[in-house]
Amino acid sequence: MQSIRLRMILGVSAAALIASSAGAAPTIGFTPKSAAAEAQAEATFDKNLSADEIRARLKLMASEVNNVGSPHDKANAEYTLQQFKAWGWDAHIEVFNVLYPTPKKELLEITGAEPFQATLTEKPVAGDETSAKTATELPAYLAFQGDGDVTAPLVYVNYGMPADYEALARMGVDVKGKIVIVRYGGGWRGLKPKLAQEHGAVGCIIYSDPADDGYGDAPTYPEGPSRPPQGIQRGSVLDMPIEAGDPLTPGYGATKDAKRIRREDSALIMKIPALPIGYGDAQHFLATLTGPVAPKGWRGQLPMTYRVGPSTTPVHLVVESDWSLKPLYDVIAVMRGAQAPDEWVIRANHRDGWVFGAFDPLAGNTAMMEEAKAIGVLAKTGWKPRRTIVYASWDGEEPGLIGSTEWAETHADELSKKAVVYINSDTNGHGFLNADASYSTSALINEVAGDVRDPETGVSVKTRVLAALQAEAAAPDASPPLRARAKIAAGGLVPLGDMGSGSDYTPFVQHLGITSIDIAYGGEADQGGVYHSAYDTFEHYDRFGDPGFVYGVAMAQTVGRLVLRSADAEVVPFRFGNLAGTVGGEVGELKALTGRMREQTDNTNRLLDAKAFDLAADPGKPTAPPPRYAAVPALDFAPLDGAVTRLTASATAYDDAAAAAGDLSPAKRAKLNALLGSVEHSLTDQRGLPGRPWYHHLIYAPGVLTGYGAKTLPGVREAIEGRRWAEAGEFIGRTADVLKACADKLDAATALLKS
Repeated sequence: MQSIRLRMILGVSAAALIASSAGAAPTIGFTPKSAAAEAQAEATFDKNLSADEIRARLKLMASEVNNVGSPHDKANAEYTLQQFKAWGWDAHIEVFNVLYPTPKKELLEITGAEPFQATLTEKPVAGDETSAKTATELPAYLAFQGDGDVTAPLVYVNYGMPADYEALARMGVDVKGKIVIVRYGGGWRGLKPKLAQEHGAVGCIIYSDPADDGYGDAPTYPEGPSRPPQGIQRGSVLDMPIEAGDPLTPGYGATKDAKRIRREDSALIMKIPALPIGYGDAQHFLATLTGPVAPKGWRGQLPMTYRVGPSTTPVHLVVESDWSLKPLYDVIAVMRGAQAPDEWVIRANHRDGWVFGAFDPLAGNTAMMEEAKAIGVLAKTGWKPRRTIVYASWDGEEPGLIGSTEWAETHADELSKKAVVYINSDTNGHGFLNADASYSTSALINEVAGDVRDPETGVSVKTRVLAALQAEAAAPDASPPLRARAKIAAGGLVPLGDMGSGSDYTPFVQHLGITSIDIAYGGEADQGGVYHSAYDTFEHYDRFGDPGFVYGVAMAQTVGRLVLRSADAEVVPFRFGNLAGTVGGEVGELKALTGRMREQTDNTNRLLDAKAFDLAADPGKPTAPPPRYAAVPALDFAPLDGAVTRLTASATAYDDAAAAAGDLSPAKRAKLNALLGSVEHSLTDQRGLPGRPWYHHLIYAPGVLTGYGAKTLPGVREAIEGRRWAEAGEFIGRTADVLKACADKLDAATALLKS
């Protein structure tokens, strides 16, 4: 119904929008002759994209539960394989045997005079046939939590982030020996039980508060898209900011005969039991809390007074899991390049879900399959890619990016030599284009975004996202990061997000140093309210995710162009001015961060000396003062400043030379492309980041205390934030070294162009 409404409003059909997107000739990396041929190939590609086929494919693949080890997860792998082969790809399945725990026994209850037991399952919803298929679905579960049977008082710790524990300590409440209850939000899920166990808690409950995820956002399902009271967000709590992949095969592929460490020796698995629940059940547990009233920022939207605890009666938490190995099925499809078969363009999306997984991940996976179908049709016309194209449908992303990581680790040597770019998607909805990507891909992404029409407005997706960013930033309460992105948009460029984690690009860019892109449409999709729940169904997605599946087509057009242009460009289509400019801005942010910390530290210590916090405290609600920190020393940023200056000159020289270059000889082109394909790798350090040597990239990484969220210049930034000043000085030098190594690569490429 909504798809018809959209067409009536816009007066344009999905087919017309596909036609209007065709014919724009690319420029980056192409000669005029090759650009014209590419435009024709893309026009043929577009004609073979079908919203109806994406919809039918999603309905089929999301019809049963799709968690790792489920029968339908394997059936979807076999279906995907059959489809790739039918479309003309050389396809196969690679199997990995990985640790994937599933629940055997679970219990969460309030003991005492007024007992209550949490349901831990989700009841079917009227009008959603898929939600009734509950016989084989996983109940409430957090993979890689620690099994246990504990009974203890309950304490509420807001989002369960470091600042929350500091505030709780100032209120005089200790979580040692307690079970904590925290709400989703404020940081990545896996940090919540990790920080709880580090503070001495014996168990952890995570619930979805309606202020963040429920009726505070919109009407609840099925009347609207938001999470209903019994909706549960499952997920993994594997310590992925330390290392992704199978925890028993650290750093190498989980093949059949791989050596495996003992489960108890893995630092990535939590030690305390943990469970997620919906806000309908959480209200019963929160109602048992006594003690101080929670600070204003800790209060959600349940109809009650939020207190921090402890509870009046103990809570009993039991989790027992099956810790056996389970098979993963990665589907790999290859179309060999005609001129440069040893240069690979890799495109992927994962396929496994926590339950049915219509939005996460099958909306992205089915659009990716539509690309592969259209490329297969294109190949039957006689077209062949210059470089080899590899399509992958990953298994095991949800529990810890396992399928992609095991494949990347197994093929690490070959990938390091051959991979030019890795292009990822995960979920997809309707709304605005978003790209988190290696900074060298900005020009390519912007060119493609200017060539694809937005299904709702008819303008290019680039025009729409630039307008949206500037409009949002005009609001009086707009955040500084939003204003910064809007400033980039005002200059005519779609700003790129930084690469943190949370999807399958992680092993490629942050472990192997392969240039990467992560693409999605969203912002209007209203899918967060069923995230990782049994209500992430075809029926929900059909109503709220992408009515008419027109953004499935837009996704296929967008990523299809990125794939085709990366594969067909005579010279690898990267530009490096954005890299130098962005890193220069990040160095400025580090200086500003150090200055703010110095000012805040000096001011706090002055107030401590004056007993200001003691005098400001309410005697009836005693609160301890904040801790005293040593003064912030001066840091020498000169090595980074010098490296940025050098990188800026090298990037400008290369970009200018590439724009002026004519047709190159095959030998010179091969040498140039080999250099360009290795530039991202020069930004890595094989010694890795402090405490997590698996992460090699020194320009972006997931934060130790942010999880999915990115930290830029992470070795320096996290040392400053943690007040580890000697470490900050060390990583200023190490980061400067990789920037200079990057500049050396660009200088060699420029010299080759000018020779």
